[in-house]
Amino acid sequence: MRPFAGEDIQARAGRALEIADRLDERHPDAGVALEYRDPLQLMVATILSAQCTDERVNQVTPVLFGRFPDAGTLAAAELEEIEEIIHSTGFFHQKAKSIKGSCVMIMERFAGEVPRELEDLTSLPGIGRKTANVVRGGAWGYPGITVDTHVKRLSGRLGLTDHTDPVKIEYDLNDLLPEERWFSFSSALIFHGRRVCNARKPDCGNCTLTDLCRHFIEESDGD
Repeated sequence: MRPFAGEDIQARAGRALEIADRLDERHPDAGVALEYRDPLQLMVATILSAQCTDERVNQVTPVLFGRFPDAGTLAAAELEEIEEIIHSTGFFHQKAKSIKGSCVMIMERFAGEVPRELEDLTSLPGIGRKTANVVRGGAWGYPGITVDTHVKRLSGRLGLTDHTDPVKIEYDLNDLLPEERWFSFSSALIFHGRRVCNARKPDCGNCTLTDLCRHFIEESDGD
């Protein structure tokens, strides 16, 4: 019998915890790959990382922050100035608007400091739950599941959720793991998605999760 047939929430939670333990062992360096010095830099870098590699973002942000080192200078900057610097990250028109708009609100509503509360963060332009959880977890250590494309893909393949909506996936994963594991678990899933479980051609032969993975077991059953 496949381990997923009739699996209840307790069994799924136990499997999720085993997955988390194995991922921690496999990817001990998992964490935020974006380079930053403070919450504002992490927020801006995360905005830039949409549809862009972390490597590219890490090349762009030193130039951006060298010219605009804080929320006040970014809020006062011309959009064209920001766009010129971040052009290579893609979707630069919208990203520049989000960066500038968020910094304007930070100056006007939050005394120049990036807010810590989830509701406050997600009230900023261009800041959804994914970005907010990255900032809260990376800057202050708050618990939170970051549901990016890797977490969405792998959580479905592993059989940890049947949802495709990022918010529903986040809640499903929250129910399976203790909150102190949330941020590290999603970080490790992201690293695993980049290094092993590729979207187009997952390297199942080099994966330590195959005996816990719904996708692998169902594919094997179909052979």
